[in-house]
Amino acid sequence: MSNDTQAPHPMHGPLRRIIGSVVALLHTRIELLGIELAEEKERLLGALFAGLAAMLLAMMALITLTVLIAISFWDTYRWQSLLVMTLIYALGAVGCAWKVRSGLRQAPFIFRDSLAEFEKDRAIFKKPTP
Repeated sequence: MSNDTQAPHPMHGPLRRIIGSVVALLHTRIELLGIELAEEKERLLGALFAGLAAMLLAMMALITLTVLIAISFWDTYRWQSLLVMTLIYALGAVGCAWKVRSGLRQAPFIFRDSLAEFEKDRAIFKKPTP
């Protein structure tokens, strides 16, 4: 009778440790990506809701101001006062659009920290062993 019940050859200890380290490293980096993504989402949602509330309140104030000015100058400079208010609102809108555009262009890269960690890992694995 032959004894073919040998267990399959187990992976060598060092190779197993290297693979385990790589898997743990990838797991840590993926967790970091998830944390950064959640932080960015929270920041954007907070900015969105605050911006919407500010816009709503500013619109209400501008409408009230426009009506007040139009009523004040109704007998003398009716259309001139409305023209001035329209120009002021248009210039304000252009200024806000300019600010938003520059803010979006200068926004930090979303996964900057994760990419820096991946770059460190890559540099470690590229080092020649003595």
